[in-house]
Amino acid sequence: MAEAHQAVAFQFTVTPEGVDFRLSREALKHIYLSGINSWKKRLVRIKNGILRGVYPGSPTSWLVVVMTTVGSSYCSLDISLGLVGCIQRCLPRGCGPYQTLQTRALLSMVIFSTGVWVTGIFFFRQTLKLLLSYHGWMFEMHGQTSHFTKIWVICVRLLCSQRPMLYSFQTSLPKLPVPSVAATIRRYLESVRPLLDDEEYYRMETLAKEFQDKTAPRLQKYLILKSWWATNYVSDWWEEYIYLRGRSPLMVNSNYYVMDLVLVRNTDVQAARLGNIVHAMIMYRRKLDREEIKPVMALGIVPMCSYQMERMFNTTRIPGKETDVLQHLSDSRHIAVYHKGRFFKVWLYEGSRLLKPRDLEMQFQRILDDPSPPQPGEEKLAALTAGGRVEWAQARQAFFSSGKNKAALEAIERAAFFVALDEESYGYNPEDEASLSLYGKALLHGNCYNRWFDKSFTLVSFKNGQLGLNTEHAWADAPIIGHLWEFVLGTDSFHLGYTETGHCLGKSNPELAPPLRLQWDIPKQCQAVVETSYQVAKALADDVELYCFQFLPFGKGLIKKCRTSPDAFVQIALQLAHFRDRGKFCLTYEASMTRMFREGRTETVRSCTSESSAFVQAMMEGSHMKADLQDLFRKAAKKHQNMYRLAMTGAGIDRHLFCLYVVSKYLGVSSPFLAEVLSEPWCLSTSQIPQSQIRMFDPDQYPNHLGAGGGFGPVADDGYGVSYMIAGENMIFFHVSSKFSSSETNAQRFGNHIHQALLDIADLFQVPKSDS
Repeated sequence: MAEAHQAVAFQFTVTPEGVDFRLSREALKHIYLSGINSWKKRLVRIKNGILRGVYPGSPTSWLVVVMTTVGSSYCSLDISLGLVGCIQRCLPRGCGPYQTLQTRALLSMVIFSTGVWVTGIFFFRQTLKLLLSYHGWMFEMHGQTSHFTKIWVICVRLLCSQRPMLYSFQTSLPKLPVPSVAATIRRYLESVRPLLDDEEYYRMETLAKEFQDKTAPRLQKYLILKSWWATNYVSDWWEEYIYLRGRSPLMVNSNYYVMDLVLVRNTDVQAARLGNIVHAMIMYRRKLDREEIKPVMALGIVPMCSYQMERMFNTTRIPGKETDVLQHLSDSRHIAVYHKGRFFKVWLYEGSRLLKPRDLEMQFQRILDDPSPPQPGEEKLAALTAGGRVEWAQARQAFFSSGKNKAALEAIERAAFFVALDEESYGYNPEDEASLSLYGKALLHGNCYNRWFDKSFTLVSFKNGQLGLNTEHAWADAPIIGHLWEFVLGTDSFHLGYTETGHCLGKSNPELAPPLRLQWDIPKQCQAVVETSYQVAKALADDVELYCFQFLPFGKGLIKKCRTSPDAFVQIALQLAHFRDRGKFCLTYEASMTRMFREGRTETVRSCTSESSAFVQAMMEGSHMKADLQDLFRKAAKKHQNMYRLAMTGAGIDRHLFCLYVVSKYLGVSSPFLAEVLSEPWCLSTSQIPQSQIRMFDPDQYPNHLGAGGGFGPVADDGYGVSYMIAGENMIFFHVSSKFSSSETNAQRFGNHIHQALLDIADLFQVPKSDS
């Protein structure tokens, strides 16, 4: 085969005269270009490391300092106060032609200038870190900014005015502070008060008091010591113990999904859509490698930590018997593709050139047109990543440690990301209420063997051109993959485009070698393990009830007329809906981020408060005046906003208690209080989906270019998982999950309660709604 020869740099045959080498010029050319590309990347990383290391300084600012020092010397003005002369006297005296008095003086001035420049950079960084440690601005009412905060804003803007690279602010971000035990215990008891009767609360209060007085001081000392030594006292333990040590299946339990644009469709051609999207993803990766992406700034002022972006591509979760490991490569030049039970390897580059969208479309079309059947045991192989982690680790060691199985598995695990070409069509049809839910189910788990759940993300492509993501959770949180997805969808819609027939622009290169079919040798014993994992995953997937819906009566615009934050509005509505659904309050989890601190990830906001429960009970009684209900609602909203701000500024409850629990396990200390706190089930787990992190287009001009957000499985067997995206001014998307096996929950019923709760709260403020 001609394409096989192109992939080999040289061939040889043994003849009576010796060994005859036949070089392939084309292959050697590609190897040469690939090497040049690798060296270019190394040089870019070195350059970026230098520029990042001296931020907010720059080579230009260094040159200005040197020129100022030299210029002042020629004007007989010693701005160094004699330090240049001291440096000159300390320089070793040589006898070379360049060791003249003038040369020594110039070298001394350069050394002095460099010292002043470095000192200035250090001062600026420490000043910025000190400024970023101030979070009082978050607690000030809108329109009531203090003079101190106004001065603070000016100072931060001045220090951040230089064009930063992606990681420029990392060393200037403050460390996550360790709260006092007393403050955490006080906030914890306050959070559980609406959930417990007087007797239960007194028992928990006694346990907490005993823990605070006897056990906690010792644990806290170790935690403070870690906070001094480590970059972040939470993140490494959170990643290891919450994610990597989990032995249950990733599918449904950990991985989450992200949806495509649902109100517009750029093309119905599956291969063409993939060509544009994959090209845009590699463009994003190139920007990421070069640190050309701007850091996310809260309110356009405060930089957020970017470290989670490092492992977005070329990352795979490797199973282990006791704990998994995240394997991240510095580069990968191919992707792995699954279609009709077969695995393929698709190169992203031709030499050092990134394949154009039209070339990628051709490669994906070749896979779609390939009639070859799956090899024995190949079709359901990915079910290993959907089942138990121990079983997958044992199978990996037993059947994938050598030979063609090892080579094929490495091709998947070392890929930039994974692509699933589905034969079904999914998407949002406004005339079919169930379409959005079916679309979400397909992304969450597929058929349990057409997603590689270990990859950092799987790009899912449906036959009608619709897309989505299934994302592994350990390496980063949802806002990170959301940043990529916004860039990719914006690039696809407004920069790459399609022909009138729906194909990628440009001409393809038919000389490109076709995708490489991965080869497997799956023995019967391994096939049995695969089938067992598939049955475990299928039972889990079949048990998930997912109800996704679009709330149209109003959105962010009219919620603001209630003079509250949209997030607080929705969270209080969820409390009202849950009480109507279950007749009781429950421990509620809302994820907030702590990325204003270095290597920060998330913190929990306990949304069920005494204030929100008082409002819900008043609504249920139905005898209160509207003004009283409005007052109760505003108190609940104010409380929620304050808790959210506390969580974002490092004064949360759950991460501190979690870390104290980890320390207690290391020390072999038993704590009934921590054991009970860490075992409490989150019967309502919620998360708001971020949007508009990148302004790729004007949403007012293109109001229908909206994604529907994404979702996740229920955290508790008898609980609900709810994610929501406040999509613009007039729309909210909800994703509600539960389990069919629970007689107490019903996702669609709860979704209907959410819809009605939002309307009822809006009626309190006489917010006009549309007819939808």
